[in-house]
This record gives sequence, C-alpha cells and structure tokens, in this order.
Amino acid sequence: MRADLARWTRQAARKELALSEEGPVLLVSGGSKGARSINTAVMAALPALVEAAQIIHITGELDWPNVQEKAKELFKDALQQSSPTGIPAIRTSRYQAYPYLHEQIGAALAAADLAISRAGASTLGEYPLFGLPAVLVPYPHAWRYQKVNAGYLVQHGAAVMLEDESLLDKLLPAIKDLLNQPQKLAAMRAAMQQLSHPDAAAQIGGQILSLCPDEEKRP
Repeated sequence: MRADLARWTRQAARKELALSEEGPVLLVSGGSKGARSINTAVMAALPALVEAAQIIHITGELDWPNVQEKAKELFKDALQQSSPTGIPAIRTSRYQAYPYLHEQIGAALAAADLAISRAGASTLGEYPLFGLPAVLVPYPHAWRYQKVNAGYLVQHGAAVMLEDESLLDKLLPAIKDLLNQPQKLAAMRAAMQQLSHPDAAAQIGGQILSLCPDEEKRP
C-alpha cells in the first residue's frame, strides 16, 4: 500500500478538498477512463444526491466533457477551475467533479463516508485501508472476476452490490438507505477496516522465505 495514501487524516483530507467537516461525503469513482453507467446514474440523481451528501465525483477522462455540460445545467454557479495539482475541476458548495485525481486520491478516500465504484482489485485494495464502505457495481463485461471481488466484501458486511443494468433505478435508493442508517454504515466501516492488511506484501515475502532452504536465504 502506497505510503502517500496512508498519510491522510479525515480532517486534513476534507480541508485539502475544501469540504465541510459536517455531514457525509460520497465518493464516486470509475477509474482513469471512468464508468459511463455509474456517471449516467449519478448525474440523473444528482439533485437528490447533493441534498443527502457532499459529493466528490471522479468522472474519468472519457465522460468529463459530458459531466461538465450537465453540471453547468444543474449548477448555474458551478466554478470551473484547476485543483492544486493542475487538474481541471468543477466546484460548488456540495459537488466537486474531476476527470481524475492523482496525488489527491488519498484525500478523497480519507474524506469519504461511502464510495460508489466498480470492483477492480486495485480499487478494492484501497478501501480497507480507509475503512470506506462501498456500493459496488461490477463491470458486466469483465468476465466474472469483479463480481467475485464485490461478493467477497458483501459477504464480510463491508459493501453492497448493485447490478450495472439496475443502476438508474436502484442507485439513489441504495445510497439514501445507507446514509440514513448511520449505525449500519458504521458497521460496514468496521467490517471494511477488519479486512485491511497494509503489510501484506511483507507477510507474503516472509512466507516465501520460510519455505526456502537456509542456504538459499543467505546473501
């Protein structure tokens, strides 16, 4: 796990991203290219979502122009600017959108109370470090591995899973249900934290070395 991710505290992360310390924060992410079905569902429900939470929306490069246009329609006072790292951004009092985040991705993860994303292995490896509960939407054209990844977190009580084809109807109710049940969200956060193994690589290396004959361990 990258050390630059672990350095963020919740308070420092929210300050970095100009988010209020009060109220929940929802992180929406589809990776560097984005997830069109997630972006579409979020933009369709955005007026209701911004009433329920502050939103960090990482759109991906492909959908960024469409999200910019939609945000202009929804938020007449949307401020388009660059983030401290030079990345284009849309900022309002409750909604922030970026095509992608690099150095600040750790801040986004630390600031959030709930995430919406695909279920790729690298993404799901980051959520436990931050104890970040998630609504997972496996990519339907990635064979079945994302569904298996999501199912593992669901079985451990750390996430809920939605099918891609049902997003437009089910995303908003699922998010509202979780945000309106702080005890359930807290239980999911605790379950996610229990899955965190930030020193996993060192443990695996140690296990491999333990299987080697003593003479092979010598420098």
